[in-house]
Amino acid sequence: MSKKDQKLKILVGLSGGVDSAVVAYLLKKEGHQVAAVFMKNFSSRDNVNKECPWKKDQAEAQKVADFLDINLETWDFEEQYRETVVKYLFDTYKKGLTPNPDILCNSEIKFKLFLCKALLAGYDKIATGHYAQIKEDKDGYHLLQGLDDNKDQTYFLAGLNQEQLAHSLFPIGKIKKPEVRQIAKKAGLPNAERKDSQGICFVGKVKLKDFLQQQIPAKTGNIIDINGKIIGQHEGVVYYTIGQRKGIDIGGGPALYVISKKLDTNELIVGPKESIELYTKKIKVTDWHWLAKEHEFPIKAHGKIRYRQEDQALEVNKLDNGLYEATFKEKQFASAAGQTLAIYLKDELIASAIIID
Repeated sequence: MSKKDQKLKILVGLSGGVDSAVVAYLLKKEGHQVAAVFMKNFSSRDNVNKECPWKKDQAEAQKVADFLDINLETWDFEEQYRETVVKYLFDTYKKGLTPNPDILCNSEIKFKLFLCKALLAGYDKIATGHYAQIKEDKDGYHLLQGLDDNKDQTYFLAGLNQEQLAHSLFPIGKIKKPEVRQIAKKAGLPNAERKDSQGICFVGKVKLKDFLQQQIPAKTGNIIDINGKIIGQHEGVVYYTIGQRKGIDIGGGPALYVISKKLDTNELIVGPKESIELYTKKIKVTDWHWLAKEHEFPIKAHGKIRYRQEDQALEVNKLDNGLYEATFKEKQFASAAGQTLAIYLKDELIASAIIID
């Protein structure tokens, strides 16, 4: 029997959204033994997020499970989520950096805790509604971009390793989003029309500043333009990220963007989008992570420094002391320390690293 025809015992991460619902539907249609888990990772016990209660998502997931006649369990990872993802979020922002909690959420919660528990329970694989693809060959497992360029989510999977890829499935990675919606409607899935989720992984739609203020108190300081003139006040430099426009409440004149954050003086430096300080061709990174086999340096490839950015031509060189330098063909807007640089060869995500400069 070929691997394609092999029937597996698969545990689907059912979020209540249409993507994971279609994943469960397709896998069951293929004849696999399918069950599902709703992951409870954040309960808003701090009363910050009023718009995305987990119980509503759980109820939607249950409707899908009932419709498909599959078993659904709720697994509670809230404490682990707070100890890893939430702690990382606060710690990184306190340092004036810009973290990406979704990447850590995937590598430490969905594809570590959830995956390990699923394997211990006797499942062969886990499956999620990510728009990505996995290819296996003699060199191992390769993470490829999803067919839908507009929805590709490989960037958020940049922290995965070979063991995690080996036991994961992304059934909708070869399908475009409109077709996923059509499959859901044609199958009669109860959440076929449900809107996609927004916001921080498992936390939902909540203003970042409101979330951060739970542990990082407001600290008023000056907003200064590129000529050194004080033009306004902010509530705390750590609430902002490089290149941010929204939240700079300065009336009149052109739109202003965050150019730099001075933690020692609590000053926010802003300027127009064309400010040269907002653009760079070279960035330094650390914490290099290979997803599959290692490649020799220098690496000529493509990369991106944020989700939904078009792939950018670059060359990466290895420096001393665990540092690497990426040189882009074109200048990049608003490279923020703390964010992730994802490296691609054609459509394969081969490595990732954390931006430090």
